[in-house]
Amino acid sequence: MRHLRLIRVVAAVAAVLGAGVCAAQTPEQFYKGRTVTMVVPTSPGGNFDLNARLVSRHIGRFIPGQPSIVVQNMPGAGGLLLANQFMNTRDHDGLTIGIMERGTPQMAYEGDANARFDPLKFNWIGSLSSYANDAYLLLVNDRHVARTVDDLRKPGIVARLGGDTPGSTNMTFAILARDLFHLNVQVVRGYAGAAQMFLAMQNGELDGQVVGLGSVRGAQPAMWNGKKVRPLLQFGRTTRLAELADVPTGRELLSAPDDLALLNFAELSFVIALPFLAPPDVPADRVVALQKAFMDMTRDPEFLADAQKANFELSPIDGAAVRGVIEQMNATPKAVVKRYVEVVRGARD
Repeated sequence: MRHLRLIRVVAAVAAVLGAGVCAAQTPEQFYKGRTVTMVVPTSPGGNFDLNARLVSRHIGRFIPGQPSIVVQNMPGAGGLLLANQFMNTRDHDGLTIGIMERGTPQMAYEGDANARFDPLKFNWIGSLSSYANDAYLLLVNDRHVARTVDDLRKPGIVARLGGDTPGSTNMTFAILARDLFHLNVQVVRGYAGAAQMFLAMQNGELDGQVVGLGSVRGAQPAMWNGKKVRPLLQFGRTTRLAELADVPTGRELLSAPDDLALLNFAELSFVIALPFLAPPDVPADRVVALQKAFMDMTRDPEFLADAQKANFELSPIDGAAVRGVIEQMNATPKAVVKRYVEVVRGARD
């Protein structure tokens, strides 16, 4: 018995000492020879997936210890699957990072029963885009009869717009186009991302969709450069993008303060258009290392050349700036959020 107790004491001391050694590891020591998993909440081929893969090709060079990066696609519930797993079940050691669909954080503030996470508890790494040079476009095929957004208010002219899943911004803004802007829009649901909707546009199933300019350029350059699509309205901006000077912003079509407040809440997600994150409770020094690696990567010539080759819009912001936008969402008056839920979530449920 005495020997058994001695063995247990030695084992306990070894465990404590081992934990101390692990805790004392620098980020470089921790990441050296390890693999970091980049989780993507969408199917392969869409804008979030393509941007996540761009980051995965480069960020490992800037993380201390230079770990390898692998991509894991985990589509489900409009990004809620990723958010809930990051909050509740994913390892919190710094070996899991991800990109979140921009509309997912708002679902927590909408009171969605399936949103089992607190956006302010995530470790925000940064966003590749703050929409400084981008716009979220309601666009239609070039063969559609509508030439301007005003045409979609005329009797007999209807645009069938594709929708992904609840919480996705393409679904949200297709519904807003119909129910807030009162455009003649039919929302066709159930598509698995922008890539599938572009295919549906080409074969005549859909007339258009609401999608980012950067996404069109990156994933469908032939359609954009060949003028096979026509933008009618731009969201996510307070002013018109210079190259789309003849396309009005959503704010220009609204005048009622309540309508503008609702649109402002909806458009907050674009300021964090491509947000990267780690789960809660990752050791602080590893979070700092990931945040620094992200911003260092965005200034790297090799990364910038790769992004330019893919026609991606870049206007990066750091993790603190992303968190600031999340705090704005959290501070939005409850009456505004309630109306947003009534208009958007009520229509999509």
